[in-house]
Amino acid sequence: MSDYGGGDDDAGFKRRNSEPEVYDDISEPGEPEPYYEDEDVAGGHEDPDQRRAEGENIVVSGDASAAAHAKITNTVADQSRKRIPDDQRSTTPYMTKYERARVLGTRALQISMNAPVLVDLEGETDPLQIAIKELREKKIPLVVRRYLPDGFYEDWTCEELL
Repeated sequence: MSDYGGGDDDAGFKRRNSEPEVYDDISEPGEPEPYYEDEDVAGGHEDPDQRRAEGENIVVSGDASAAAHAKITNTVADQSRKRIPDDQRSTTPYMTKYERARVLGTRALQISMNAPVLVDLEGETDPLQIAIKELREKKIPLVVRRYLPDGFYEDWTCEELL
């Protein structure tokens, strides 16, 4: 006997029947096929654009508040209304390590592209070391903008941050 279930006389291969195999369907023969709500009367599927136009099946991914803010026009006048005045700022006056890295990298890039240096060089040629020296002496002319979860923001100058 072979591994394929046949005897020695058929050389290991099954002979195919001339009749096709019949699988049980959902419905019995003679009964109408079941109707699903997703299909229209013609048997095709509903147009997804039609559902989108009616406002159904809309999935908002990501931040729901970001989707609400996207509907508002983003003009300069709208942005200036979202600025928090300096006397009402709520975040800490300490520069985070991420802000420090961003400020130093930005200033070092400016210095490497021949921006004027605001401190005495004392023989220093590395743009990053010059930017660190400017930060230590609080002479970097950059502003850190901190966005709050409600869409408002606070502006801090590098001189104000510790």
